[in-house]
Amino acid sequence: MTEEHASTQKHKIVDRFLIKLTKEEPQMYYAPTSEIARSIHAMIKEHTNRLSVEEQALVRHMSIEEIQGLLGFHLK
Repeated sequence: MTEEHASTQKHKIVDRFLIKLTKEEPQMYYAPTSEIARSIHAMIKEHTNRLSVEEQALVRHMSIEEIQGLLGFHLK
C-alpha cells in the first residue's frame, strides 16, 4: 500500500468515527480539535476489532496527534 493510499484510508476511518462521535455526542461538534482527536482515538481503540484487518493495521499505531492532524486537514 502506498503512503498516499494509507493516508487516504486513515482519513476515511477517522471521518467514520467523527460522524459516529457527533451523532452520539452532538456537543462535540463545538469542541476543540484536540478533544475530538482524543475521543476518536479512544473510540478507535475500543472498536478496533470491528475494523477490517487492513484497517486495523492502519490504525494500530495511530496517535492522538496524527488524528488531530487529519482532523485539522479535514477542517480546512
